[in-house]
Amino acid sequence: MSPKGRRERADGIGRLNLAVAACRRCPRLVEFREGVPPRAAFRNQEYWRRGVPGFGDIDAKIVVVGLAPAAHGGNRTGRVFTGDRSAAFLMRSLYDAGLANKPESLSKDDGLLLKGCYMTAAVKCVPPGDRPTREEFLACSGYLDSEMSLLTQAQAVLALGHLAFASTLRWAATKGAQTAGVKFEHARGFAFEGLPCVWACYHPSPRNTNTGKLTRAMLTGVLRKAIEGANRGED
Repeated sequence: MSPKGRRERADGIGRLNLAVAACRRCPRLVEFREGVPPRAAFRNQEYWRRGVPGFGDIDAKIVVVGLAPAAHGGNRTGRVFTGDRSAAFLMRSLYDAGLANKPESLSKDDGLLLKGCYMTAAVKCVPPGDRPTREEFLACSGYLDSEMSLLTQAQAVLALGHLAFASTLRWAATKGAQTAGVKFEHARGFAFEGLPCVWACYHPSPRNTNTGKLTRAMLTGVLRKAIEGANRGED
């Protein structure tokens, strides 16, 4: 891609991220994100309390899609998958897979860089009980669509959890993919003509990681499968 084309995509991502941060489409989510009481450990920090943009390499071959920001993670720090236990678990695997320059994601100014990877969420604001409504998923779907349109080098999407997977399938269906009958199955990739391969992975929530439903080796393994598939897709 020409330098001009890359600059245009970078500008597009920048404008999109500003729109996400300023978004107030969903009154329930706006009220909740702005009213989350700070945890004692963060009482001296100013919470972000806005829509949380995606983050990473605009030339990414791997796009990681989560459900939504965490109340004391992305909603506090202003960066997706940053500052909470799910972020810590995910970042270690991204680092092990060669997609990050460091194994932790603590704050927007921690020096984290992603290489060949972009992280985002299906819903950009923290929802009550980590459960967005169908209407909120749909209201946010245009942002994911725009991200994927700008991430033109993407060869694989890793959807973390059933709801992010369903949201990714809805995006794929709008692009003509035949998604009928496709069901979530951890570590399985689904190929759709003309689109990045969609991989399903359990979400790195404390509930899943503390019980062993998802181990670091499992998550790193799915990432490496997605990377291998993405590299083959470019051959």
